[in-house]
Amino acid sequence: MEKRITTPLTKDKIKELKAGDSVLLTGTIYTARDAAHERMVKNYENGEPFPIDLTDNVIYYAGPCPAKPGEVIGSCGPTTAGRMDAYTPLLLDKGLGCMIGKGARSKAVVDAMKRNTCVYLGAIGGAGALIAQSIKKAEVVAYDDLGTEAIRRLEVEDFPAVVLIDCSGSDLYEIGQKQYREI
Repeated sequence: MEKRITTPLTKDKIKELKAGDSVLLTGTIYTARDAAHERMVKNYENGEPFPIDLTDNVIYYAGPCPAKPGEVIGSCGPTTAGRMDAYTPLLLDKGLGCMIGKGARSKAVVDAMKRNTCVYLGAIGGAGALIAQSIKKAEVVAYDDLGTEAIRRLEVEDFPAVVLIDCSGSDLYEIGQKQYREI
């Protein structure tokens, strides 16, 4: 089922999403990859606040390419989510509502998703130029020194994604493998 959703992703909106649903996301999302996640968590552990408000927000695991003249952003495809798994449970416990990436997640992340009513969306790897068309505005908001891995605020319209893991822990990867074995 295709669902159109506008950020922020409140718990009520998240509860309506089921593994396998197609989503068109509109509103504000943030990019952050490995280096930004590591810095956010280390700084938090040292008593500093997070550089963005995590509450009901979305982090897209992406490091966009520089924009060509006249464009908002360059290619902006997803990064493998497992690279952020060591940092993700803390961010979910502190209010993050949704992550967008590609690939499977660890048990610790899925447990934190269920505990906090969060959702994990998948974007298509290799489709970064297509995904970039849904990005209407992009600006660095933290860690500019990290270059492409800086945290960016993106304004998106009909950003295409699929629910990979819903807030009950249903996992599209596991569902798909089970269905394949039953054929």
